[in-house]
Amino acid sequence: MRKRQQPEVFRITGARQGLQEDVRGRQRRYVISMLCRTVAVLLAVLLWNVQLPLAVAALVLGAVMPYVAVVFANAGRENAPSLPTTVLDGPPKPELPKPEGAAEGARRSPNVGPDDRS
Repeated sequence: MRKRQQPEVFRITGARQGLQEDVRGRQRRYVISMLCRTVAVLLAVLLWNVQLPLAVAALVLGAVMPYVAVVFANAGRENAPSLPTTVLDGPPKPELPKPEGAAEGARRSPNVGPDDRS
């Protein structure tokens, strides 16, 4: 008897984000990080003669921000560990009942079918 292969059932919550959406999200994160860098550099220029320690801190932030922006934007396409498994287990398969009068130790040869017996 052949076993029927049932198709796998996938949960939509376990599906990955589309590639286009992923790239768009990375670009958005990078642009936001670069805007923060631009604001930090502008603050450094505006505060240079007014508040020198704050201007230096803003300048250091503006210098470090490109590295942080690239690392932050490239962090993607990993599987989220909190998602459930993607394949649902089907219902348990029922066992066939044992034929009456069959001894436990006696087994039929797998190559002998019901029509091949003599």
